[in-house]
Amino acid sequence: MTSVFERAQLVTLAEQSEAEFMFQYESGAPAEAAAELGISTQRLEDGVVMVMRNDVTGYWNKALGFTSITDTLIGRILDIYRTEQAPVAVLQLAPDLLPEDWAEISVRHGLTEGGKIVKLIAPIHSVQPEEGKTDLRIGPVTPQDADEWGRLIISAFGMPSGGLDSMLAASVTNPNCRTFAAWDGDQIVAGGSLYLHKSAGVVNAGATAPTHRNRGAQSAIIAARIAAAQDAGCRWVVAEASQPAPGESNPSLNNLIRAGLQPLYVRSSWIWRPRTRW
Repeated sequence: MTSVFERAQLVTLAEQSEAEFMFQYESGAPAEAAAELGISTQRLEDGVVMVMRNDVTGYWNKALGFTSITDTLIGRILDIYRTEQAPVAVLQLAPDLLPEDWAEISVRHGLTEGGKIVKLIAPIHSVQPEEGKTDLRIGPVTPQDADEWGRLIISAFGMPSGGLDSMLAASVTNPNCRTFAAWDGDQIVAGGSLYLHKSAGVVNAGATAPTHRNRGAQSAIIAARIAAAQDAGCRWVVAEASQPAPGESNPSLNNLIRAGLQPLYVRSSWIWRPRTRW
């Protein structure tokens, strides 16, 4: 049984490892893509605040990784989004870390509760994923594959390119990233990334082209990333996936649980929008 202290440590690791790989994605965007997307990133206390003024997806304007949440901190975060003229802000805050007066704080700052994310974690020695059966070739992504890999990930998530694909592609050469793909012949049809942060390997960006789903690509790519985390000396594997609506299923969440990861908590996204448009 996990003690209160051990759980607090795991929550912190889960939150800050996700914050770090998101920060690396956006802060590492090539200059042209960063200008096109209107990216601005900064560290605030122990978390990160990321602005993408020209994001049409509602996904990339995120603030997360904070472990000491106060009314003053929320005000400082939102001041950044106002100053940067962001179209939206998504504050992702672990439920364990919300203060007792969170209901009042959220109302005071105009935050509304959005979608929910399941955070998962497992000790590296307890994760033994089944590679599954796939007729696709699985392997690491090289710098020569990076552009195609970035396009595949963005497209599979239903996002427009517009600089996002080159932002993702740039992560392939990040020394803390381990990127993998599935090929059908010479074509990349699925992909995923592992980010190394302190004692954790963070499984993220798993996506498959609609034409190649249900062929075992993601199970195999999850297995490859966990093996890479083991090789890197990680003690933990961390991941996140959207919580499905009642009566529905999320294949990504199911794949992660089958690989041996266990839900740690469910985290809400808290949405802020400016009262006026610029």
